[in-house]
Amino acid sequence: MTPLETLLRRRLRLTGPMTVAAFMQEALLHPEHGYYRRQPALGAAGDFVTAPEISQMFGELLGLWCLDYWERMGAPDPVLLVELGPGRGTLIADALRATRLRPAFHKALRLHLVEASPVLRGRQREALAPFAEQIAPAQWHDALAALPEAPLLLLANEFFDALPVHQFEHTGEGWRERVVVEPQIGAPLGFALAPPGPQIGLLDGPTREAPVGTLVEISPAGLAVAGEIGRRLVQHGGAALLVDYGYGEGQGWSLQAVQGHRRVENPLIEPGLVDLSAHVDFARLSRAAAERGARAYGPVAQGAFLEALGIRLRAQRLTRDADAGGRAGVEQALARLLDPQEMGTLFQALALTAPDGPAPAGFPALAV
Repeated sequence: MTPLETLLRRRLRLTGPMTVAAFMQEALLHPEHGYYRRQPALGAAGDFVTAPEISQMFGELLGLWCLDYWERMGAPDPVLLVELGPGRGTLIADALRATRLRPAFHKALRLHLVEASPVLRGRQREALAPFAEQIAPAQWHDALAALPEAPLLLLANEFFDALPVHQFEHTGEGWRERVVVEPQIGAPLGFALAPPGPQIGLLDGPTREAPVGTLVEISPAGLAVAGEIGRRLVQHGGAALLVDYGYGEGQGWSLQAVQGHRRVENPLIEPGLVDLSAHVDFARLSRAAAERGARAYGPVAQGAFLEALGIRLRAQRLTRDADAGGRAGVEQALARLLDPQEMGTLFQALALTAPDGPAPAGFPALAV
């Protein structure tokens, strides 16, 4: 039993069942025993690998996407370059390296990183060290709300999937929320359905009319972040690019646990030692931003998005002078990022912009 599980069991005995969202919050961000508080989770030695860790091409293209939008929105100076959940800083470092030939862009940048993990903040500082003379010193924040008010270019790769979700089931007795329980003292933690309660208010009207048997996940934290991004874009201009695994509009329970690059069958086992995540509902994020006045483009499959940005041309450049091993590495990375059987369709990209801003590169149409 992990130290965090001991604390959670004590809480369950004192206050009763907890929501799935509350369990995720504690498991990931408990001040002492939370997953993201204790150690870096990324890379071959961690529990999962993200797109920036697979290839420099990913971060380079996202950096150029930001540069392109900055130029077409009138090159504001200053402009905030923000990353939510920057991991080890690989993406933002690749983005800055790819845009280094536009010194005016780097001069205008004010880099702000939203990161909860003290350990990962240290890794990000190391990754940004080579750019100390090119950009203003980076600033770190615990939450998006702490950012200054200014034009915004925001990147969020695999950020929203880690935000807590509430889970609901439409039963013959109405909508009921799924909760975490200790069936009996010492027994493994399990799931149960709570009686109808005020949390049902998280469901919108159309969702409430869904047929019996429908399963739904709602992330109030994710919707709040999307709404805050939308507000900032409307007031100050700019664009945001959200890349994550999820669906355009979906239903179902997707909570999963990963440890050592393998899926853990029971997400309630060893809280604090395994990564928890859920698929992102891009349609709800789009609506949350649109309600604040922003425009939403996509989502589009990650593979199609990277193709539109020219990832194959970049791969050709990287392999032109490489040896056989180098070429094989680039081709392998390209396949992982683009192949429908890998990350190509499971991962989606969504762009948010100011209502009067230009259409972002890589997105053919507004979100429906």
